[in-house]
Amino acid sequence: MEDASKTAPSPPTLHDVAREAGVSVATASRALNGSARNVRSENVRRVRAAAAKLNYEPHLSAQAIAKGSTRTVALVVGDVADPYFSAIAAGVSGAAEEAGLIVTMAVADRSPDRELEIVRTLRGQRPRVLIIAGSRVDGTDTRAPLIEELEEYRTTGGRVIMISQRDLPFATVTVDNHGGARRLAHALARLGYRRYAIFRAPERVRTSTDRCAGFLAGLRESGAGGAPPVVVEAEFTRSGGHEAARRLLERGYEDVEAVFAVNDVMAIGAMTALRESGVVPGRDLAVAGFDDIGSAVDVVPPLTSVAVPLKEAGLRAMRLALSPDDRAAEERIATHVVVRESTPVLRPSG
Repeated sequence: MEDASKTAPSPPTLHDVAREAGVSVATASRALNGSARNVRSENVRRVRAAAAKLNYEPHLSAQAIAKGSTRTVALVVGDVADPYFSAIAAGVSGAAEEAGLIVTMAVADRSPDRELEIVRTLRGQRPRVLIIAGSRVDGTDTRAPLIEELEEYRTTGGRVIMISQRDLPFATVTVDNHGGARRLAHALARLGYRRYAIFRAPERVRTSTDRCAGFLAGLRESGAGGAPPVVVEAEFTRSGGHEAARRLLERGYEDVEAVFAVNDVMAIGAMTALRESGVVPGRDLAVAGFDDIGSAVDVVPPLTSVAVPLKEAGLRAMRLALSPDDRAAEERIATHVVVRESTPVLRPSG
């Protein structure tokens, strides 16, 4: 009996298609894997005609790798323990599920070097979408290499979306950090507060800098008067807020009526430190934050904050990623102030 394996024709390969179409293998690959925008239309037509003639069926996993379109979305976040990022992840996951995609997450620990290392690793895995969420950090030497890595990834068909400040040349979902903090300052001034402390992250952290600048602008506009705010710099975390409050207490807080922490986790950490020292938040010292994470209403007293629709930010990032427009678009997320018991009326206005 004749061995069928010796007589059955081999399935056509990509090399066969390229030879039939009279193009290079690389051109044939781009024409068939969805990256045809870099291939002349005449060559695309010839390659597809050759594939149909030869009954060529591309290897699906290889095709996905070639065009950066596996069924995954890679989300890079700054801190897995921060509810800010988990809310964004919920929005990304919801939109990805609707599109039949799976989300994987990597944590950069708020480190630009780690962020760059993660992006380099993810390039080899070729997700369809790469979303980077977290504050941009000034004064690092990673900006240019990061742009280069992301541009290389994008040329293979991947989509890059940032959720942060408008800093890199990619589509970005931005949060109105300056405007939100400015409106918070106006709201606190209307409640009668005149003397403040600001708990902020180091100057290089752009989100913190934007929020601090907005708050100071709001204080100037409100005409509330009072001495310049006491500024305490600490890490952009719950433990950073705890440390900032401890340092304020050591200095003495008698000349401070309200604390603005540039994010809610710092504010919640600060409230813990105040209580540990016998200072009652909302009675002895008002506290306000920014982001309006879920736990802002669970602390005692509930925290005044600037609400950011973080889940919506994640949803919009995915919509940008799946849109046909490949230009570096920008979508701005509005914010609004939510006043709660942590900042009671101090001096009735009027």
